[in-house]
Amino acid sequence: MMSGARTAAAVLAALAVTTTVAPAQSIASRVARVSTGSVRMSFAARPDLCGSGNSIGSNNGRGRTTWGNGWNTSQDVEWDNECSTGPARVVIDRRNGEISDLRFYVGGRWRPAASGVVDLGMVPAREAAEYLVSLAQTERGSMGEKAILPSTLADSVDIWPSLIKIARNANLPRGTRNQAVFWTGQAAGEAATANLKDIVVDNEVDREVREHAVFALSQRPPEQGVPALISIARTNKDPEIRKKALFWLGQSNDPRAIDLFEELLTRK
Repeated sequence: MMSGARTAAAVLAALAVTTTVAPAQSIASRVARVSTGSVRMSFAARPDLCGSGNSIGSNNGRGRTTWGNGWNTSQDVEWDNECSTGPARVVIDRRNGEISDLRFYVGGRWRPAASGVVDLGMVPAREAAEYLVSLAQTERGSMGEKAILPSTLADSVDIWPSLIKIARNANLPRGTRNQAVFWTGQAAGEAATANLKDIVVDNEVDREVREHAVFALSQRPPEQGVPALISIARTNKDPEIRKKALFWLGQSNDPRAIDLFEELLTRK
């Protein structure tokens, strides 16, 4: 009887150790265990988001914005209503130890899993965002570019400083850097606006990325984006960058832009 009790105690202790260790394992290490197959994970999404199919919408207090996810065929998730709030959902396909595809969704419920699908369950939003950013920083193909947008879906995570670093990293694919600039402009606030302007005036950053930064500024709220664009149009040394800033100011219908145009056209 004593031997049985000791055995049971040992089993319980082993289970306790397993329970303690598993949550501490990184998302990256858990994904890496799957050589060929699919990995699902869910995490808390920003409260302004909802989704259905390949559409994700944001109610940010200035009206509703909806964007489509061209990579997403809704093959993993199903919905019962037009715009379902969280969680955010990410699927990573693996082939021979490499990431072959990445899909993401907001809301809904998982479709029944086929064989070879590993579900990590709900993971902390910050850890999910950091993992996706790490993919953007390390994947050299399109997977890094695909990881940018879902990294911005995580609730209560300030991701823009990492995206700014990605935008400045000339060793990363241009598509990844352009995505980082665009979604910084969409997801961040006043601090991001200031950093986007820094990218525009940084001649170490190639022109196409700087042009995307100008576009991102044009997507900011007028009280943030318009003054930054006016400053660029007045002072930037690159005529093509000035031209881009003026173009987006022309789309803004902002009285300050008209004042600038008058100033430039009447300058002697």
